[in-house]
Amino acid sequence: MSRRRKIRKVGVVAKVASREAAFVAHELAEWLRRRGLEVGLDQATLRARGAADQAFIPGEPCDLVVVLGGDGTLLSVARTVGAAAPILGVNLGTLGFLTEVGRGELYPALVQVLAGRFQVEERSLFDVELQRSGGGALHYRVLNDAVITKSALARIIELTLCIDGHLIARFRADGLIISTPTGSTAYNLSAGGPILSPLLPVAVLTPICPHALSLRPIVVPDTGRIEVTLETQREEVYLTLDGQEGTSVGYRDVVRLGRSDLRVRLVKVSGRGFFTSLRGKLRWGGLDGASEGGTAPDGTRRPVE
Repeated sequence: MSRRRKIRKVGVVAKVASREAAFVAHELAEWLRRRGLEVGLDQATLRARGAADQAFIPGEPCDLVVVLGGDGTLLSVARTVGAAAPILGVNLGTLGFLTEVGRGELYPALVQVLAGRFQVEERSLFDVELQRSGGGALHYRVLNDAVITKSALARIIELTLCIDGHLIARFRADGLIISTPTGSTAYNLSAGGPILSPLLPVAVLTPICPHALSLRPIVVPDTGRIEVTLETQREEVYLTLDGQEGTSVGYRDVVRLGRSDLRVRLVKVSGRGFFTSLRGKLRWGGLDGASEGGTAPDGTRRPVE
């Protein structure tokens, strides 16, 4: 869906502890101010550079958020910003499935955005609740996945999986990944789960090293209520959210997931579609994927940014 809007206020968030990201953030802020825009930088970047500029707090109203780093940085910002502002991800990391442009494309991309020549792609978020068996609950929101897994030294664990109150399976495994379509190219992919188009209204449930070989990843509508109950006692089990937050899970604790009413809005300016990115970043080949790390017309390999 095309968006032609007047950008007046921009928030800039840089990867924590990255000197390159902090440098680019301040350079970008000056570039934007010269164009008459109001700019705020995240507080960690301001402290790292010893600057006294205006601070941007994710979640505050603004017209655009620019995230400098990798997919991990974008994940943490997206969970906080939600639908409050469209997000442009700039990849200063390695693979970068979520980040839209590379370092060298930053300013040409922003010229397009400031001119209103960009699209916004909405991505689903999942609301996650951990209901303690003894009472009390914790609440989270994820863009990629929620993972229930044993610790390094724990034995195999037993889980009960239900959807909308219907028993799907009671199984033993190292754990379970519940992934959004956006997160299908993250831990889910490494665990043998399917790659999903990020626009599908579904969730993918991928067991981690299940004891029963017949238990395979399944894809279900994200309108259903997913419930996972830990049936194992006296083992260290953890719930990890987007690989960045986490807490322990106890015997008979229940993890509930469902599609959030909020959606993340990602800015698209490159013209590269999801499958073009897959061909390049996963090195599937194809001439039009050459700029993404595929095979060029002359047969040479192009590196992934």
